[in-house]
Amino acid sequence: MPSLNWIGKEAVVNHDKEVPFKLLKKVKTASVGENSENLIIHGDNLEALKALMPHYAGRVKCIYIDPPYNTGNEAWVYNDKVNSPKIKQWLGKVVGREAEDLTRHDKWLCMMYPRLKLLRDLLAEDGAIFISLDDNEVAALRFLMDEIFGENKFLAQIIVEANRRGQTYKQISKTHEYILCYTKSDDIQLNELSTGGENLNQKDEFGNYFARELRNRNPKFGRHNRPNLFYEIFVDPKQVDGDSNYKLVLNKTKDSIAVIPKNSTGKDSCWRWGRAKLNEAIAFGTRSIFATKTRNGEWRIFEKYRKETVKPKTLWTETEFISEQGTNLLRELDLGEKFQFPKPIKLIERILQIVTNKDSLILDSFAGSGTTGHAVLDLNKEDGGNRKFIMVEMEDAVAKDITAERVKRAIKKYGYKDGFEYCELDKPLFNERGKIEETCDFKQFATYIYFTETQTNIDPKKMAANFIGELHDIEYYLIFNGKDENDLDASFIKKLKPTKNKKVVYADRCLLDDDTLNKYGIVFKQIPYEVKVY
Repeated sequence: MPSLNWIGKEAVVNHDKEVPFKLLKKVKTASVGENSENLIIHGDNLEALKALMPHYAGRVKCIYIDPPYNTGNEAWVYNDKVNSPKIKQWLGKVVGREAEDLTRHDKWLCMMYPRLKLLRDLLAEDGAIFISLDDNEVAALRFLMDEIFGENKFLAQIIVEANRRGQTYKQISKTHEYILCYTKSDDIQLNELSTGGENLNQKDEFGNYFARELRNRNPKFGRHNRPNLFYEIFVDPKQVDGDSNYKLVLNKTKDSIAVIPKNSTGKDSCWRWGRAKLNEAIAFGTRSIFATKTRNGEWRIFEKYRKETVKPKTLWTETEFISEQGTNLLRELDLGEKFQFPKPIKLIERILQIVTNKDSLILDSFAGSGTTGHAVLDLNKEDGGNRKFIMVEMEDAVAKDITAERVKRAIKKYGYKDGFEYCELDKPLFNERGKIEETCDFKQFATYIYFTETQTNIDPKKMAANFIGELHDIEYYLIFNGKDENDLDASFIKKLKPTKNKKVVYADRCLLDDDTLNKYGIVFKQIPYEVKVY
């Protein structure tokens, strides 16, 4: 598989492992409601994604991001040239002197690579990631995603009509953008989209239906490569219902007419169904399948398709997806022109309908105007769902005054039942001396330790006192009560579960001898020296 190279790549390929783990600090005054599972995080999304890892690794069903398109436009609130002071500082620190020679495309790739790696780790096995972008970086992103997610995990490249008038100053007016889609694994099952029955344009005594021809119209398939789908279907020309639909019969009779599938060129084609499915449908008469006779005497076989859902397509041209709709909704919330080119809420809802269920977790690490959070709340209200969102926004002028404010106003205006917790990135878990930060509490530290030991998420419901969880017959304990109070001594043995499992105990000091440790199957790990750095 070909790969993409650029200046600075070697410096960022493993940078996701070097990002310090920081704690999240909730800001009650900027939050809405109590103890909501929805999060809006202000901070560098690279550090925020790392902070989310112990809590949400492998749990996110749908990721949607709308990163900078890298157009060179300097006027946007969310700087679109990947040239903001924070990004420049990060590039200078990570890439080093090479950063002085970077083009804006190199910078964009350096910025995206470690973030995409962390997003992949947060994505559930049955999840999918959707990325909005335009022609500036779509080719580069395809290579990048093939390398990080795998070429075989490519799902689709959706074309969205974002502007009906287009960019009229160009010789060819551009009216579209893209949404690039990749999955975490091959087992993902997408949802079909409801048509509201609009596709069912005919009706019989059993309800509405759409007449779909049974022959396979794709010229790539036919008798030559689908021989089991090439066979005769028999029509009884004397049996016809009130709609002039002829009945089919299982076996050939003296009056029956044999029909074989032909393509538009007259060559042998094939049916879409096998014989067993056809025979089952024939038993229901013209309720399921029927034949018609054309004016020139040819016979056609049709199924009565009654599903009110269709598979998603790669061309989205609905008016509700046009960019102006996003701006109009911000005006309704009295946010006017504070954020340019916000995504339409129905665009995000369409993505959520395709990939999520009613209890899914959705992540947007380039939150911008907060459309993703708004879309989650709106869809929950529409279908009674309990989806949760996490949004991350780096820009100081955007996170609280636009992202969070937009969701806050939407909750009030439209009566959404849920709120959100507003968070800031706090200090790193380890300070510059390698010590655990004093602001870190037991639950935060336990969550981190359990994740680094097991690479799985902790279950808070199973935590009890110093016991923080178990996996594969190994129990994990943490003694973290305060300064000079974190000793593994004889009194702690009473707190161990009475099992033969191996017991890993984290503490500042161990006051037990080796014989006692062996007797109880204890493995002592000293804080902070034996705490793994993720």
